[in-house]
Amino acid sequence: MIRNTGMALALAMLLAGCATVTPEKNAPLRCAADNERVQTTLYFGLNRPAGAGITAQEWQQFVDGEVTPRFRNGLTVFDARGQWLGNDGKVAREPSKALMLIHGDDAQSEAGIEALRGIYKSRFAQESVMRVDQPVCVQF
Repeated sequence: MIRNTGMALALAMLLAGCATVTPEKNAPLRCAADNERVQTTLYFGLNRPAGAGITAQEWQQFVDGEVTPRFRNGLTVFDARGQWLGNDGKVAREPSKALMLIHGDDAQSEAGIEALRGIYKSRFAQESVMRVDQPVCVQF
């Protein structure tokens, strides 16, 4: 009996070494301090309230002249289709661009982002440029 118990205990210990540990479901993200960044995604509508939509050339000029000088480390642009419920109760849809920026949590980045939103709204007669921020862990 003791011999069987000893073998069972040895087998259990051997199998325990093969067990995998899975992270807890809502465990906090572990990120080295030098990898912590902010991901900001800005959503730009491409329709004007009146007249022709914003052209591909106008969009690229905005990126080249306003975005790139402020965020030289890089950016990503996605084509998108925006939809929202207007004040008149009707669903409004329009082609859009999503601009994703990965940046530090600093005053210069904040100023650059807010400048882009203001310039775009003014230049293209937009009511708003939606902004979404979230912390991210970045590695290259």
